[in-house]
Amino acid sequence: MEPLANGLTTIINNEMRNKRECIISPASKLLGRVLRVMQLNGYIGEFEFIDDGRSGKFKVQLLGRINKCGGIRPRFPAKVDKFEEWEKKFLPSREVGILIVSTPKGVLSHKEAKQKRIGGRLLAFVY
Repeated sequence: MEPLANGLTTIINNEMRNKRECIISPASKLLGRVLRVMQLNGYIGEFEFIDDGRSGKFKVQLLGRINKCGGIRPRFPAKVDKFEEWEKKFLPSREVGILIVSTPKGVLSHKEAKQKRIGGRLLAFVY
């Protein structure tokens, strides 16, 4: 069980069924940060954490803009100058979609990481 991969699978399954929102369980801090990056890039709407006394849940508003998303395992290390190679592997074409990267400055999209000139580990892709 990996909460990040399960959460992204839940999102894509609900997107395919044209749902307006979905509940992701279990929640994790990493999943919350990945959702924040997706929200900042316009792939999802608002999301909120629901404390159920266990591990918690996320309620996510879907906008219908995601064609595919998923976790990347193993979490490959990616240097700044190698992001284009990873884009070719996981994204359908240039300038379409984002890779989500865990960096020393936090969880960022690969475009932000390129601007800040920092590498990290690949977590997920969205397009």
